[in-house]
Formats: sequence, C-alpha cells, structure tokens
Amino acid sequence: METTRQEKIARMLQKELGEIFLLYARELHGTLITVTSVRISPDLGIAHTHLSIFPSDRVKLVLEKVNADIKSIRYDLGKRVRNQLRIVPELYFHNDDSLDYLENIDNLLKQDPPSPLTIAPEGE
Repeated sequence: METTRQEKIARMLQKELGEIFLLYARELHGTLITVTSVRISPDLGIAHTHLSIFPSDRVKLVLEKVNADIKSIRYDLGKRVRNQLRIVPELYFHNDDSLDYLENIDNLLKQDPPSPLTIAPEGE
C-alpha cells in the first residue's frame, strides 16, 4: 500500500515524464508514447514507469531506445523536479500492454458467437 507522499510523488513524476516523452516522441516519427502509471518505492529511490506505445509493432524498438537514453531522461527529469525532490529516483521502464489486451477482448466480443451444440438424444 502506497503512502500519500508516494502517491503525490508518483503523480508528479508521471506528469513530468509525460512532458519529457512528448518531446522525446518527436524524434521517433509516427510513434505515440504515453506514461500510464508510475510506482515509486517507499524510500523514493526507485520509480517503475509503465509506458503505452503506439503503434504496438514498434514497442521493442522504442523500449530499447528509451533504456539506452535512460541517463539523459533522468537528467531532464532532475532539472524539472529539482525544487521538489532531493534525490531523483532511478528509473525503470516497462511496457504497458493493457490497451492491446482490451482491444483483443473487444475484438473477441464482436465476433459472431459460436453456434450452439446440438446434442443427439440417447439411443440414436
């Protein structure tokens, strides 16, 4: 269970990282990156960030690029939150595939239902 302070810091980091990725996605033409959630450790030293990346066929490429540029992203974040946080948390990025999962369920629900099984009476 997260404390109120953790929730406030997580919301602030989500907002700031969202703005950073808005600028970052301009380099990756045709890609949309959304920060869906941030979970921060109790000591405020580690932040696990979930990114939703569209189109979904570029997820691996974008996550590799983001993880390669993690130091510059953390530096930009530090410049933005230097007055609110004493230590900028270490960042870990994960893919948030919940939208793909929801789309798959939606597609399955739109399909025609299977025909009911006909059960032959016994003795035939």
